[in-house]
Amino acid sequence: MATGDIVLGPNQYGKAENRLVRITRDTDRHEIEDLNVTSQLRGDFVACHVEGDNSQVVATDTQKNTVYAFAQQHGIGSPEQFLLTLGEHFVTSFDWVCGGRWEAELYAWERIAVDGRLHDHSFVRTGREVRTTVVQKDGAQTWVLAGFKDATVLKSTGSEFHGFPRDRYTTLRETTDRILATSVTAWWRYTSTDVDWNARYEAIKAVLLETFASVHSLALQQTIFAMGRAVLEQFDDVAEIRLSCPNKHHFLVDLEPFGLDNPNEVFFAADRPYGLIQATVQREGAQQAPQAWATVPGFC
Repeated sequence: MATGDIVLGPNQYGKAENRLVRITRDTDRHEIEDLNVTSQLRGDFVACHVEGDNSQVVATDTQKNTVYAFAQQHGIGSPEQFLLTLGEHFVTSFDWVCGGRWEAELYAWERIAVDGRLHDHSFVRTGREVRTTVVQKDGAQTWVLAGFKDATVLKSTGSEFHGFPRDRYTTLRETTDRILATSVTAWWRYTSTDVDWNARYEAIKAVLLETFASVHSLALQQTIFAMGRAVLEQFDDVAEIRLSCPNKHHFLVDLEPFGLDNPNEVFFAADRPYGLIQATVQREGAQQAPQAWATVPGFC
């Protein structure tokens, strides 16, 4: 028989997916920043859950309005700094708020070219990747996670897969020349809150993509580890990095029934089912921070 009182466990609340577009128009050449921002607070909210007492509930609508007001007052600059500013505001403005979680996705836009010149105030949405950020605060501790998702990459050669065990259910053929394609989701944890966020993001992304391109891959697992290792070797302010990479399978089409050869040129791109490869790359003996990752789903 169960014993003990029934009490409220860990909880958080806020306003999810506030779509925010900020246009900087202090010159004739405008800048656009396009984000999806989530704000969630943690603290003493027992009375609300247990008794319906809202006296300490910072309304989700208030959180939404703060996001938009801060975009006007402070600008964006980088999603990391914007979320740090939001988090500091909430934990210092309300005594019973001791922490929270603030998340942003940043969508990229490029200027439209007109007569060979980039237009001052017309843009086209780009689809290379979505930049992601999570800031979590717990008392005096602050963690910053950064990364990206939906970065689809492909190598048309330089990838093999062979030497794997076979049993009665194995039909996959071994290959020494295959297409390697994936959609990279990457998250890394900073050791500092004093970082040139935009420059560091671009530098880490470049290292990840360059490593994917340059490593002769014997397995996607090998490629993932090489990508993560390259980041940790080059950036001391990154504590660890987590990567999630689904196989985007490309199967060679059999054209023999039509009397045609197919020397690794025509493929069928299958979206499911797919292999899902995930790994954490970290420094041996380094201090871990499980609280920083508690609300980032989908990783081992």
